[in-house]
Amino acid sequence: MKRSEINAALKEMEAMIRAYRFSLPPFCGFTPEQWQEKGHEYDEVRENQLGWDITDYGMGQFDRLGFSLITLRNGNLALSDKYPKTYAEKLLYLKEGQYSPMHFHWHKMEDIINRGGGNVFIRVYNSTPEEELDRESPVTVHVDGCARTVPAGTQVRLTPGESITIYPYLYHDFGVEPGTGPVLLGEVSQCNDDNTDNRFYETLGRFPAIEEDEPPYRLLCNEYPPAKD
Repeated sequence: MKRSEINAALKEMEAMIRAYRFSLPPFCGFTPEQWQEKGHEYDEVRENQLGWDITDYGMGQFDRLGFSLITLRNGNLALSDKYPKTYAEKLLYLKEGQYSPMHFHWHKMEDIINRGGGNVFIRVYNSTPEEELDRESPVTVHVDGCARTVPAGTQVRLTPGESITIYPYLYHDFGVEPGTGPVLLGEVSQCNDDNTDNRFYETLGRFPAIEEDEPPYRLLCNEYPPAKD
């Protein structure tokens, strides 16, 4: 992605967050220049990759495959003595046409919450013991305290305010219902580790390759400079 495309995506997400009156923690407002001056007091942000994020799954098709997000809080399974939080929270922003591909988590349980905007479709499948899609068995889903059983491959619609619980080994993808507009999603989960706990049905990457055609508006969570001594 071009840096200008990333900057535009982050500003678009910021505007959606303001529209729905969700206030962000201070570190989300730091400029790249301010990050150069931050010391070890912000190691939790650096080491747990809190803050702004863009994923195009390494495919270079952000408007079709990928979305913008912010990790607001998270523990760290690799540094659990230092960061013992067992929970995480994110905001995700998807435009119409964007898509998160089919995957499950081995360990993490999460609630995906429609915080505002359009409607989101969450497609669900059970997984087989071989970690393939189970295209036959019905899936029991839990939507805001209501349990119901749906056929394999059903797209569960979440309107603003609704949420779904995603259990480990439950395959799911998600995208915006066409014609309903962009969506601001929340994610509340157990500790998140994107490096070890994502099982994508098809092999994909994570962060975009960046073409620097203009200065960064915000640093992404994998771009922070070392702490200033």
